[in-house]
Amino acid sequence: MKAAAREERSSDPSGKSEPEKRGRKASKEVRQQQLIEATIDSLAKRGYAETTMADVADGAGLSRGIVNFHFESKEKLLIATLQYMYDEYSAHWRAALQKAGDHPARQLQVLVWADFDRSICNKRKLAAWLAFWGEAKSRPVYQALSSSRDAYYQQVFIDLCEALKQGGGYAYEPQVMALALSAMLEGLWLRLMMGTEDTTRETALQAANAFLAAAFPKHYA
Repeated sequence: MKAAAREERSSDPSGKSEPEKRGRKASKEVRQQQLIEATIDSLAKRGYAETTMADVADGAGLSRGIVNFHFESKEKLLIATLQYMYDEYSAHWRAALQKAGDHPARQLQVLVWADFDRSICNKRKLAAWLAFWGEAKSRPVYQALSSSRDAYYQQVFIDLCEALKQGGGYAYEPQVMALALSAMLEGLWLRLMMGTEDTTRETALQAANAFLAAAFPKHYA
């Protein structure tokens, strides 16, 4: 029994036990998460062009060598940060949709509400999104990262608008209505990003609810 245990421990050429390897991996993930969060902070505070690897290292309370070790360059760090933000946003709306049940009207409503949840819609993250959006046109890798995710999300809106049309006898084209809905949500986010005086998270949600009531009067009173 003891001999078997010794053989199992020594089977890894590196000599590292499984708990030790898991600990090293967890430490790497923790460090990367710290750096990504510090990057979001820097983007929100300084903007895209002024954010440096040194700023991120200082914000995370880590050495600059650690930043270079994990991400090698500012571009790779920013891509990882954008990837993280998309993953977080996607997980957020998918979780909301899953909890909504099978009713299309409820599903569409919770998707709209999810866009203004404080965990996603706050000054820090909105400012970071704005920094990335300002660079997207000149950086194909950002466009490629967002296009497939945006297309899937938009298809969910189209499918829900189609279901509501069939259920309510509306005359609109589902694809056009889904586009209008997306443009409305993006416009409200942009107003929040720009700090428009008459737009808060609460008034933006009220405006979104008003859009639903106007576009789908048989489903939203």
